[in-house]
Amino acid sequence: MGTVTRSSTGRKPSEIMRLIVTTFIGVVFGFFLGVSFPTLSLTKFNLPSGLLPSIDLSYIEDKYSGRQAWSFVNNNNNKRASPNHLSNDTSKIWVPSNPRGAESLPPGIVEAESDFYLRRLWGKPSEDLTFKPKYLVTFTVGYDMKNNIDAAVKKFSANFTILLFHYDGRTNEWDEFEWSKKAIHVSARKQTKWWYAKRFLHPDIVASYDYIFIWDEDLGVEHFNAEEYLKLVKKHGLEISQPGLEPNKGLTWQMTKRRGDKEVHKVTEEKPGWCSDPHLPPCAAFVEIMAPVFSREAWRCVWHMIQNDLVHGWGLDFAVRRCVEPAHEKIGVVDAQWIVHQGVPTLGNQGKTETGKAPWQGVRERCRREWTMFQSRLANAEHAYFKSASNHMSNSTTH
Repeated sequence: MGTVTRSSTGRKPSEIMRLIVTTFIGVVFGFFLGVSFPTLSLTKFNLPSGLLPSIDLSYIEDKYSGRQAWSFVNNNNNKRASPNHLSNDTSKIWVPSNPRGAESLPPGIVEAESDFYLRRLWGKPSEDLTFKPKYLVTFTVGYDMKNNIDAAVKKFSANFTILLFHYDGRTNEWDEFEWSKKAIHVSARKQTKWWYAKRFLHPDIVASYDYIFIWDEDLGVEHFNAEEYLKLVKKHGLEISQPGLEPNKGLTWQMTKRRGDKEVHKVTEEKPGWCSDPHLPPCAAFVEIMAPVFSREAWRCVWHMIQNDLVHGWGLDFAVRRCVEPAHEKIGVVDAQWIVHQGVPTLGNQGKTETGKAPWQGVRERCRREWTMFQSRLANAEHAYFKSASNHMSNSTTH
C-alpha cells in the first residue's frame, strides 16, 4: 500500500506539467487557425440554392432570434434575385391609391385580383398554368340534376372555367364525370345562386374572365354552343345578354322569346300598358335572371347591386340596365343560340313546410316579397341621392 502511494505522488508533477504544455500548444494553434480564416457569419454565408429547401426553418427560428432568422433566409432566397434588401423602416409607406386596407403596402406587392385557376403544389409557380380559360360559367346544382348539368357543361369549351355551387351538400358524387375533377366546387346547403354569386363572385375574384355565365340547372342546351354564342355577343356589342328561350315552353316575357329570323334582338313589344318607354324593361334593356351572361365590366356594377339578404334575385332583371349605357343597345337576347327552360322546381323543393303550405309555396312567397323589397330599396336610394345632390347644389349657390 505504501509503495503505491509514493509512486502516485511521484508522478503528479510530471502529469501537471504535461497538461500545461498541451493546453498552451492548443491555445497557440487555435490562435493561428483563427487568424488564418475570415470570420464566418450566418447572415453572409451563401448556401447552394438546392440545399436551402432542405433546411429546417423551424430549427432556425428556434436557434436564432426573429431578425437573425429572417436575415438568414431572406439573404439566401432574395440576394441573387435583387440587390435590394428589405428595409426595417416601413412606417413611411402609405399609398392612398392602393385598395382599401392595403395602403401600408408598397404597390409592387399588392395583388388586388384573383381567379379560379387551379395550381400545383410543386414545381415553379410560373409554369403552373399552360392555359388560362377566358370565360367563367357557374351552375347552382343539386345532384338529382347531374345528367342535365353534364349535358350543359359539354356545351362549354376548354376556354371556360366550370364552377358548381351545390345547394344539397353532395359534391363527391360528381367525380363520376371526368370534367368535374377539374371544376371548382362550392357547397352550402339550401342556398340560391344569387347568394353564392354575392359571396364567391366578387368582381376582383372573377377579373380574369371576359364573360361570366350565371345559370340555372334546368336549362336544355341542345341548340346552344357557348363559343358561337360569344361570337354573336361580341359582334353585336352586348354587355348583358342571354340566349333566346324556346317560345313554346313555359311562361316567359316577350323580350326573351327566341325569334327565328334574327341573330340578336334588343327590343320587343309587350302587352298594352306594360312599357312606359320603348327603351325600358320589359320592352328593351331586359334579360331574365335564369341564364344571364355578363361582361366583366357589367358584372362589376351588377355585383354591387345584389342585396346581401335578398337571395332570390327577383327584380334584378329590371334593374341591371343601370350598369350599362345606353342599356337598350348593350342588353339583348341571342336568338341564333337558344335554350329551353325546363321549369324543374328544384329550388322550391328546398323550402320548408310551414302553416300547412307546401315547401314551394313558401319559396314563391318569399320571391315575391323580395321583389317588392328590392324595388322599394332602389327607389328610396334614388330619392335619397337626388335629395342630397339637390341640397348640395343649393348650398353651393348660396356661398
